[in-house]
Amino acid sequence: MTQAIVGMELADLRKALGAAEPAFRARQIYDAVYRRRATDLGSFSNLPKALRSRIESEMPLGLPTVEQRYDSADGTRRYLLKLADGKTVETVWMPEGDRSTICISSQVGCPVDCKFCLTALMGLERSLTAGEIVGQVLRVMIEHSLTANEDRVNIVMMGQGEPLLNLANVIKVTRLLTDPEGMAISPRRITLSTSGIIPKIIELGREPVRPKLAISLNASTEEQRRELMPITRKYHLKDLIAACKEYPLRPWEKLSFEYVLLKGVNDTDADARRVVKWLANLNAKVNLIALNPGPGIPFETPEPERVAAFQEIVKRGLPCFVRKPRGLDVYAACGQLKRMEAGPELVQI
Repeated sequence: MTQAIVGMELADLRKALGAAEPAFRARQIYDAVYRRRATDLGSFSNLPKALRSRIESEMPLGLPTVEQRYDSADGTRRYLLKLADGKTVETVWMPEGDRSTICISSQVGCPVDCKFCLTALMGLERSLTAGEIVGQVLRVMIEHSLTANEDRVNIVMMGQGEPLLNLANVIKVTRLLTDPEGMAISPRRITLSTSGIIPKIIELGREPVRPKLAISLNASTEEQRRELMPITRKYHLKDLIAACKEYPLRPWEKLSFEYVLLKGVNDTDADARRVVKWLANLNAKVNLIALNPGPGIPFETPEPERVAAFQEIVKRGLPCFVRKPRGLDVYAACGQLKRMEAGPELVQI
């Protein structure tokens, strides 16, 4: 069985090449793939012809291909990427000033079933391999000629899927993304968003190399959260907050709490005051997201004035920001990734 190179760490490459190849060959390949972002190892003349031939027959590169892309009026681009088995997954590139944010998926679909999220309507098809996750970042960086530091690349694991239900691969990806000898993206620029899988939050906190943690909160009471996020029936809100209090933050780090505002459901002044109370003893900040609508979602977006009033109350207790929606016109915004087609903005590849 062939194994793709993208997703391999240096030790994996050495093992795959075997004792017949000198150790520095693995380093050359690793450098070509992750630092120089090669799309064809056959063109690397510093590798012996016999090794290039062997790689071509035994070790495919494994980058996802661009099936389609959707360009938003605000500069956001939503990619539909095709994997080796023919399944597709979505990745979003959001340029802003002198920085870029790449939103990546960890699963094809999602099993968590949040009631305000289009991805939930897909259900879960399967989890992604480490190569399929890191391959999304490589593909976008290649498409836009990005470098980690010059372009201030940020990675958010907020696309399709629940990252903590694919934790081993997500951690491997984080090691690949942050390796100074490879992609060299700072862990300060990588964020993982979870619906609140408590045992996996604890497991994540023990990892020496890990992303920053963002909790998808979205409700101010246990009952309300059960309705909006059925996962709460298994992992209760009070236990989730308790796990957050125990989470081992690094000196430079805050917990983030994401809160999707739904008109007339969880956006009242009383909700805002309860959010402050829940998070009062945490080193945290809150990101508010006015619902990004979509077909099949039974909620409405609150008015900007209501969002501002909610923010004002939360700000009295802890830092609170309103996240500006990106790519709404091409279903690229938070909670909208469901392989939707998008009118005239569609660019066929």
